[in-house]
Amino acid sequence: MRIASVADVKAKFSSYLKTSENGPVVVTKYGRPVAILLSVTDEDEIERLILAYSPKFQSILDVAEQQIREGNGVKHEDFWHEVESEISNAG
Repeated sequence: MRIASVADVKAKFSSYLKTSENGPVVVTKYGRPVAILLSVTDEDEIERLILAYSPKFQSILDVAEQQIREGNGVKHEDFWHEVESEISNAG
């Protein structure tokens, strides 16, 4: 993991993009971390990162987890049975 100031990253951005392929680059401002520069290898990884930081998606997950804790969840096999049934009916 590399650590660099905002000014240094700004001046040598292409170099730090290349560096991020070997691990995250922590970007600092006045000596404090403010961002992380990550290399992304495919579109699925971008989607995972965006969803991980999406307040709306996190809210949906929180509601689902609460429902599961309250015993209102759907069993794994029931979920997939319903998905397969809907696929069959659509085709």
